[in-house]
Amino acid sequence: MTRRLPSAPPLLPGLDYVRPLGSGGFADVFLYQQDMPRRQVAVKVLPVGERDPDLLRMFNAEADVLAHLSAHPAIVTVYQAGISADGRPYIVMEYCPGSLSQRYRIERIPTEDVMAIAVRLAGALESAHRAGLIHRDIKPSNILITTFGSAVLADFGISSTLARSTGDEVLAMSIPWSAPEVVAEHTGGTIASEVWGLGATVYSLLAGHSPFERREKGQNTRELMRRRIARATFVPISRDDVPDALQQVLATAMARDPDRRYRSAAEFGEAVRDVQRHAGLAPTPLEVPAAEWMPASAPVDFADSAARGPARSHVAHESRRSPVPRELTVRHREEDTDVTTPPSAGSRVWPWIVGGVIVAAALAGGGAWVWTVLS
Repeated sequence: MTRRLPSAPPLLPGLDYVRPLGSGGFADVFLYQQDMPRRQVAVKVLPVGERDPDLLRMFNAEADVLAHLSAHPAIVTVYQAGISADGRPYIVMEYCPGSLSQRYRIERIPTEDVMAIAVRLAGALESAHRAGLIHRDIKPSNILITTFGSAVLADFGISSTLARSTGDEVLAMSIPWSAPEVVAEHTGGTIASEVWGLGATVYSLLAGHSPFERREKGQNTRELMRRRIARATFVPISRDDVPDALQQVLATAMARDPDRRYRSAAEFGEAVRDVQRHAGLAPTPLEVPAAEWMPASAPVDFADSAARGPARSHVAHESRRSPVPRELTVRHREEDTDVTTPPSAGSRVWPWIVGGVIVAAALAGGGAWVWTVLS
């Protein structure tokens, strides 16, 4: 996918733009300072010019699911969502200052830390799957680190709900961590492919590179990676501190045949917990929804044309000053943060007409006629 430059940050009520954080195939992420309560937040927004009504509706529906899932301690927290003044959907999320995007390539992450992350992510994915949501883009760069040092999974559902696909056609994937059936475009994503992605991500954190990546120059083209993934031959991690039992867990998660993998993310997490126990470590809690937990209202059908549409963010104008034209409001946001639509020309002229009639009547015939007009 061709990389693009980030769009301009939108003007949002109660938020002050700070700087860009990143740009992906479907959305841009910016750092903002929230006014009340005072805190830094990450804002994900669709690019400028995106007006497809289906995408706008799906983005809004996805925000509902994300807000429900974000109660999980290993899923990035979502605070709110809306539509910016220029008509772009956005989601306001917890700002995480770090990620595992490059850390695993430059640092030897302790095995016990990686196993703890693996169990936390397994619980996050299991919770999403029970809510009917497939992530479809599990990889190290989508594991963020909170200000308290905890690993959380981000970018839930963006590729699955916003990719323009028909049937089983796949238009967005991160090949190094994608299952063989996804790379071959036989499916857009299943629980089995999620288990593969989780296993491939954990493998990367331990090995310092993706599972089918080669050190030699010119050996990591898309086509060569596709061929290796299609064969799916598991290569053990060359680290003495990685237990054989953990190697076997990863080999099972990354089996070429989806039916031979763990049946769920929770099953994968339990397998890692067994390795922790045998290594004399306290098993990391596998946090999944309680039995009485239910997804927010009914399961969201992202293709349902009856799904609720976007609600534009609105700030009521209570100032007695003359309204500032919209183009000036956007250009001079430090002077006036009102983002409501300016009054039409007719609504601005009408008060002057009424006022002129009242004044003329007062000068011509006294106050009695003025009372008649006003009443």
